[in-house]
Amino acid sequence: MSKRVSVIGAGTIGASWAAIFLASGYEVAATDPAPQGESFARRFIDNAWPTLEKLGLVVAGAGMKNFSFHRDVASAVDGATFVQESGPEREDLKVELFAAIDRVLPADVVVASSSSGLLISRITAKCKKPERCIIGHPFNPPHLIPLVEVVGGAKTSTASIEQAIAFYRASAKHPIHIKKEVRGHVANRLQVALWREAIHLVAEGVVSVADADAAIAYGPGLRWALMGPHLTFHLAGGEGGMPHFMAHLAGPVQSWMDDLGQTRLTEPVQRMIIDGVVEEAGSRSIADLQRWRDRKLIEILRVSAAP
Repeated sequence: MSKRVSVIGAGTIGASWAAIFLASGYEVAATDPAPQGESFARRFIDNAWPTLEKLGLVVAGAGMKNFSFHRDVASAVDGATFVQESGPEREDLKVELFAAIDRVLPADVVVASSSSGLLISRITAKCKKPERCIIGHPFNPPHLIPLVEVVGGAKTSTASIEQAIAFYRASAKHPIHIKKEVRGHVANRLQVALWREAIHLVAEGVVSVADADAAIAYGPGLRWALMGPHLTFHLAGGEGGMPHFMAHLAGPVQSWMDDLGQTRLTEPVQRMIIDGVVEEAGSRSIADLQRWRDRKLIEILRVSAAP
């Protein structure tokens, strides 16, 4: 059986997916309706390739010779053994796109959506074979960040979920199985919960935008690169672990939870955050920040992968 992955939507997310799939040894057939879709995808992959090589993620025989670009969905999915959709984050568009894919693809091929918050049960409203459809939500950029959230819908089969998880693992990713559909999935909800409180603290005049960011980047964020909040607090309990933590700190932590803000993104609050970010970024452009982020991510990934 050929190892051919179809990437539907080859913008920033789709092209990043294409890069890691190619590096993992797959043939990749991509499509995107944008006039410059092919040139953008090829340029993105070329730029990402040295990073993938530095991380040791490029297998023997992998390369751009295994990449092809197609003008329509039907030709892009022809012969595919896995499909990754990364179109615009609009439910109406994804419903029609999934229906088009579903019509021309064999029933045993898994179709995954990169959607950051939509429900697969709604996206597959017009599919005749919804049992093979899942959410496979990456974190940006997918070729660097290992996490993939795998979410099934009401009609998704267990076999499709297992197949998707195995596929992502074979593509150097770290998939997690989200057992119930919720808007935003899990990782986005967690980071938005943190951001909500950061916005609340800025809006209340407790801290500046830059210092709120520093409170995470130079504090818990360093630990979170290695472990999540539950294991972090397990270690905070010392030799007694989480039982000791709960026995001594559950009360204070609950009081902090009860005091968290319920921020609304009103226009004045939005302007406060925008102005604060502009000041924090200073003379660094978006491209400068992206290059700095990716360089640091490589260093973090190297450290976190070490035994």
